[in-house]
Amino acid sequence: MPQARKALASDERVVVNRERWIVFEPRSGLSSTSFIFYPGGRVQAEAYAPLGKALANEGYRAIVVPMPFNLAILAPDAADDVIAAFPQVARWVIGGHSLGGVMAARYANSHPGRIDGLVLVAAYPEAGLDLSRSGFAVATIYAALDGLSKPSQIEESFRYLPPDAIKLMIAGGNHAGFGWYGPQAGDNPPAISRQEQHARFFQAILAFLQEAG
Repeated sequence: MPQARKALASDERVVVNRERWIVFEPRSGLSSTSFIFYPGGRVQAEAYAPLGKALANEGYRAIVVPMPFNLAILAPDAADDVIAAFPQVARWVIGGHSLGGVMAARYANSHPGRIDGLVLVAAYPEAGLDLSRSGFAVATIYAALDGLSKPSQIEESFRYLPPDAIKLMIAGGNHAGFGWYGPQAGDNPPAISRQEQHARFFQAILAFLQEAG
């Protein structure tokens, strides 16, 4: 969408680097916490540029990771190379949308001590993955009108999350509203604007990063 293309440009506050990943970095006031984001299944990484740009405007390095054939399941350990490329980062939070969130959860679980926080966006841990004693902070953000990752499925997964996991349901939001790539087959029509859903989604992640340090 045009909003995503616009967010891919550097400006006076944020540098955007697309050499390997899509890296959004503030020109000043960089936090010691950085954020890795895995895109949803069959969604181009560029569709999440508004999120990366907004987080960088608040002082966080945000790295959206393009996936082979736009499927995070083909590269669940992609964060390894990202983390290796930024050894100065003190704390890492990883997140993802839909399939990207499932793979982010797999990565966080299989790399104890490397990840300080996990953000599940319209996503839940895959079968057999219990994060209730994971040792890292978890937030789950989902939408009431999501036709793909249904609220009932998300809420059923709460028992596999830590007891203090942050849970946010966005009333009126849908599955595709977490990115900037247009309507998605099988989804429900939203009852709020994409801008409103993005604003609530962004604020939740920002608060989670601030809590992480």
